[in-house]
Amino acid sequence: TLSKTDAKKGATKNLEEKMLHSDKNVQDRGLVVVDPKAKDIILEHRSYCSKKTKERHFLGDVLGYITPWNSHGYDIAKVFGNKFTLISPVWLQVKRRGKETFQFTGLHDADKGWMKDVRKNSKPIKIVPRILFDGWTYQDFESVFGSEDEIEELSKNMVLLAKNENFDGFVVEVWSQLGNQKQTELIHLLIHLSEALHEAQLKLILVIPPAVAAGTNQPGMFTKKEFDQLASAIDAFSLMTYDYS
Repeated sequence: TLSKTDAKKGATKNLEEKMLHSDKNVQDRGLVVVDPKAKDIILEHRSYCSKKTKERHFLGDVLGYITPWNSHGYDIAKVFGNKFTLISPVWLQVKRRGKETFQFTGLHDADKGWMKDVRKNSKPIKIVPRILFDGWTYQDFESVFGSEDEIEELSKNMVLLAKNENFDGFVVEVWSQLGNQKQTELIHLLIHLSEALHEAQLKLILVIPPAVAAGTNQPGMFTKKEFDQLASAIDAFSLMTYDYS
């Protein structure tokens, strides 16, 4: 429980953080330098220019992830929503439960109130939750790849999920799960899924690994060949390099 003293300390901290908001951007405040000082980072890391929250400097698509390990991202998306075109909360999984039977999990994390706030602050923004093919065995993939009915059912269920939950599409994470195997079949599945989503005015962003395997000069699991086959069907590729070093 908080004591009265604790509450006062909390109030003081909030006041100090609000006072740190500036009418000047980071360039004008001299914070964009080659050799930043630790004390400046600590002092300014929560500070932003309140006049610039809606201003964009990059005209292309900008995708931001909301991850379970950084819940502050929910606030960032509300305050700076106009700087993004796509927001992807890491919420969802799809599991195969049998022939033409799929289960979506993670919906308990979907925050309708937050979605409403984000869209209120930024009209053009698209909310595209990350969906992971979770717990799929090699046989699960084989069964789906070998059946147009399975592919159709999966695609239909994903469209229904998006419509029922008011999502604008999905960021699909599946490519790395099969290594370099069954790429032709996976491309066929992704193109079919993309067509179903696009028909419903929904987006498909595909998570891909680097074209060169980390620490080597060897081709990775996703090369120009696969890119060329999917480029016309996928709305965007999300290149994951955070573990590349």
